[in-house]
Amino acid sequence: MTIDSVRGAPDTAEAGGPELVQLLTPEGERVEHPDYPLELTAEEVRGLYRDLVIVRRIDQEAVALTRQGELGVWASLLGQEAAQIGSGRALAANDMVFPTYREHGVAWCREVEPLNLLGLFRGVNHGGWDPAEHGFHLYTIVIGSQTLHAAGYAMGVQRDGVLGTDKATATIAYFGDGATSQGDVNEAFVFASVFNAPIVFFCQNNQWAISEPLERQSRIPLFKRAQGYGFPGLRVDGNDVFACLAVTRKALENARTGQGPTLIEAYTYRMGAHTTTDDPTRYRLKADEEAWKLKDPIERVKAYLVRGDLADPGFFGKVDDEAKQIATELRKACLALPDPGPLTMFENVYAEPHPLMTEEQEQFAAYLASFEEVAS
Repeated sequence: MTIDSVRGAPDTAEAGGPELVQLLTPEGERVEHPDYPLELTAEEVRGLYRDLVIVRRIDQEAVALTRQGELGVWASLLGQEAAQIGSGRALAANDMVFPTYREHGVAWCREVEPLNLLGLFRGVNHGGWDPAEHGFHLYTIVIGSQTLHAAGYAMGVQRDGVLGTDKATATIAYFGDGATSQGDVNEAFVFASVFNAPIVFFCQNNQWAISEPLERQSRIPLFKRAQGYGFPGLRVDGNDVFACLAVTRKALENARTGQGPTLIEAYTYRMGAHTTTDDPTRYRLKADEEAWKLKDPIERVKAYLVRGDLADPGFFGKVDDEAKQIATELRKACLALPDPGPLTMFENVYAEPHPLMTEEQEQFAAYLASFEEVAS
């Protein structure tokens, strides 16, 4: 098997064979896995479908706002909704998430207002949410650095002595396939393994580290790297929201009960650009995108609901209308966000006054005032 063949469809033998955890096929057929049983009510499945549709619509609105000059940049989650919603809905209230800059679906699950995400990329806030309140840390732009933050947080939880109790907390760190080449990620693996930290490493392998394909990142499937560090790893169909939910739920429970870290590789595909500054047509084939459209995470849940007579056309129409309304309100609120004053860039930089920063602030204030003098 060549590494190029691993980049095929996640439901083929070449992409992982029996090692790939899948509970819902691209055709919407439910399958069982002996290690990851999952019981969902019809209402819960409809809830997952609603999540998937809404976060995709929010993402589409953010891309449009960026194209219209209202956001500085945006990292789209298109194609990765199942990985994010499935893992996000597996989280318990006490758990803590350390995201990259693309986990808009996980943010939705943690009840972070989408407007706060847009404000960050509009440049009018520093994130805008309380990590402790939502169990969701601020977005991390520096590739892979959040995995060390997460490992340290998990080691702190471990030392609190709450594992195995009703106050147990698991930590989950999100990152992409390209981040696995970063030293920070590998150092986090070492710390988590040696100290048996209660953490889940969740790699969304969308197969492209900006323009670099997966074979430039690893000569083996990424989940197998965990073995070298001494903890379990597995590959899950990242377009299967059921499988992502079941796998992450079990890994988090293992963490909370003192069984240490797990690496989950969610095998998926980034359907859009890396960010809105990127042009994927320069480095990948249109045929690949067309093939992955047949594995769309939303369509397979819809097919399951229709196949099982668990939802009628009225339900799907209602979800679409709700998603459209949320996007409309989000756009209006985004455009109404006030621009911060120029001098606010000096706020919240240091806990206490800093002489150099104070000097720079005074110089910048004088520079701004000079324009007022000329105008008068």
